[in-house]
Amino acid sequence: MLIRLVLAINDEKLETYLDRKLSPFDVRVERYGHLGDAWEQVLRSCGDVIVISEDLIQRPTDSGISFLNHLPENPTTVILHDSDSSEKTARLTAAGADVVLSTAISKKSLAEALETTLESRKQFIQKEWLGRKGLLTPKISDFVIESEVMRMFIDEVQQVILSDAPILLLGETGVGKEHLAKAIHAESQRSAGPFIMLNTAAVPEQLLESELFGHEQGAFTGATRYRRGAFELAHGGTIFLDEIGEMPLHLQAKLLHVLQDYEVRPVGGEDTIWVDVRVITASNRNLEKEITRKNFRKDLFYRLSVLVLTIPPLSKRREDIPGLARRFVSYYRHKIGREITRLSEDALQALYNYAWPGNVRELMNVIERAMLLCRNDIITLRDLPDAFHEEQEQIPPYGNFEPGTWINKTLPEVQRSVMNQVEKLYLEMVLKKTNGRVKPAAQMAGIHPRGLFNKMKRLGIRKEKFKNSRRS
Repeated sequence: MLIRLVLAINDEKLETYLDRKLSPFDVRVERYGHLGDAWEQVLRSCGDVIVISEDLIQRPTDSGISFLNHLPENPTTVILHDSDSSEKTARLTAAGADVVLSTAISKKSLAEALETTLESRKQFIQKEWLGRKGLLTPKISDFVIESEVMRMFIDEVQQVILSDAPILLLGETGVGKEHLAKAIHAESQRSAGPFIMLNTAAVPEQLLESELFGHEQGAFTGATRYRRGAFELAHGGTIFLDEIGEMPLHLQAKLLHVLQDYEVRPVGGEDTIWVDVRVITASNRNLEKEITRKNFRKDLFYRLSVLVLTIPPLSKRREDIPGLARRFVSYYRHKIGREITRLSEDALQALYNYAWPGNVRELMNVIERAMLLCRNDIITLRDLPDAFHEEQEQIPPYGNFEPGTWINKTLPEVQRSVMNQVEKLYLEMVLKKTNGRVKPAAQMAGIHPRGLFNKMKRLGIRKEKFKNSRRS
């Protein structure tokens, strides 16, 4: 986030000096000391660090300092006074000032003290962002990649993580575009900075410009204070604009300008603000078709689509469904507090055969519902919604051997994919026969147990799945 430094100092020369010295420190400086309504301007400034002369604070001084401390931004307050009295310093500190400095010291010393204060504020904001991430920070490894199509997709993602180029995420509703954007940010060089998300379809058109770029005091009715926009909040980190295809055309032009110069102009403002952000956008629409319909700007599309990642739908990566289902069972076991251990084979097969129009999000909802309704420690077919009980097309487990799926693949890729599927089917068959015991399964397969372990690890086969399989 871009730090806003507010200066309200009764000595104009000192204020100008500090502005010149501190502006290069990745901060935006606002000056109000020369104005007759300096106090009111300070209160409406949205400052992170407020440096104010004591005689400009509303009287009584204690109440004025308390007012500053209770502003929405919870600013760091720095009070300047014109004496070197330790008693006055102690009184202002007791009133709630974070830092008290005397103008009797040299200008250079004052500037150095404020540099330290700004650095402390930056660290405070950084810790706040890291704290918000919590223990469940999204990771690329969250994506189950047992299918060849997903393995190739994640390889592509890994190649673009460290880049700062704009990314356009495409894919059906529910495939995990937001989760992927967060994971890319978390593993990028910007991970210590903020991740700001804005769904452009969820904000009324008349408010969207303000949400993106912020607004100045008085920009419109009700704008009583300055307000940061999403781009300014994302300074030093990543901004994620979801449903970008829903953005009105007149705002697309302004967004294009931001992507060209990385400068934003708040609504009602005259000056621009430089921002350092990585832009990730997402859409479930075909933006190229929207361009032909005159609903989306071609030049903006080219700016956003430097890197395009299309997340495969769940129906195209059915091999991942069992692994995803088990992961969600584990997740909801802790969240809900139900000791559900696994899914039965018929439940897994039903999940595998389903069309999944809602993709991964729908799978999560189905698993959560099943765990709430499950009467024992195993999710069975009866715990799934009615749609899973209907007659469905039986899809061969863990793969599709249809030649139509081999288009655009090389012969070695097809051979590897088919062999992996055959290997997995065979090994699961022998493990089921041996009730999950590796040694007899290896004997049946004619390979060493260590070799079987390695193949199971590579193919994502867990022996626990086959224990007591004869009774499930």
